[in-house]
Amino acid sequence: MRAVLGIVCALGLCGLPATAQQTPAKPAPVEAAPPIDATPPYEPQLLRLAEMMGALAFLRDLCGDGDGKAFHDKMNGLIEAEARSQSRKEILAGAYNRSFRDYEIAYRACTPAARELIARYLAETARLTADLANRYGG
Repeated sequence: MRAVLGIVCALGLCGLPATAQQTPAKPAPVEAAPPIDATPPYEPQLLRLAEMMGALAFLRDLCGDGDGKAFHDKMNGLIEAEARSQSRKEILAGAYNRSFRDYEIAYRACTPAARELIARYLAETARLTADLANRYGG
């Protein structure tokens, strides 16, 4: 009995009426889960990847490589994997579409500069995807 009284007093319940001691304590508030639309810590890398895929989708077809649709399909896969809300889909798709349109305006024919961009963007996308996989898993 004395041990129970010590625990009750340690919890700050000494001196309360007996009925108050028998009521269960309110549970501690539970921390709210982050919103589904929370941006991940790797958001800048995802947006850069989306931009490069938009550029590659346009430039690869312009230069006759014929695999622009593959980059479009990869972007759809990225959106499906990463976008849990409509606003996230719009952000990622917007980065892809802006880049595609920007290169569509800037390049009317395949040039050595376009070929150089393709090579740089392919190397950067490889580094970026490896970095994302190593840092954030999967």
